[in-house]
Amino acid sequence: MAKIKEIERTPNPDAMRFVLAEPLTNGVTRSFENSVEAEHDELAKALFAIENVINVYYVDKYITVTQDGKAVWSELLRKLAPPIREAQPQMDLEADDAVHVSEEAANSDDPRLQEINRMLDEQVRPYLLADGGGLKVLGLDDNRLKVHYQGACGTCPTATTGTLYAIESMVKRIDPEIQVISV
Repeated sequence: MAKIKEIERTPNPDAMRFVLAEPLTNGVTRSFENSVEAEHDELAKALFAIENVINVYYVDKYITVTQDGKAVWSELLRKLAPPIREAQPQMDLEADDAVHVSEEAANSDDPRLQEINRMLDEQVRPYLLADGGGLKVLGLDDNRLKVHYQGACGTCPTATTGTLYAIESMVKRIDPEIQVISV
């Protein structure tokens, strides 16, 4: 059973991050944007069964739950705590590379995309994770890099402004012609 050590606010007012005493996964990230995606994941399925939950994102000792903005956090937290406490560790999960990079992007032979992913892994994703979210690269079409925010970052107002501009600024060091688009 997972013990909740802390509950933290994120920069997104509609997302909360639960810090657990023990790891839930062995470094494998799980990201769900709806109940259909969560169908085969017991924890995510239980959280989506709670009214107002629109996103579940977890890795290691962190679970981020995003709501639709219609619930009062003090009430919603009481509903979220039991399924989180009942969650069983999933240490046998295999890494799903598609969480961070689409199949199309992973199979690309564009050296810019490989360099961008390396830069995101080193300089961006750790900071997004600290705020309860992540970033998936969908692809590079000509000079348009398509990214998708996950977890708390998915509906966060600062993700589509400040963070996106910072990522674009970093990417422009690789190729000044690339434009970053959040989808």
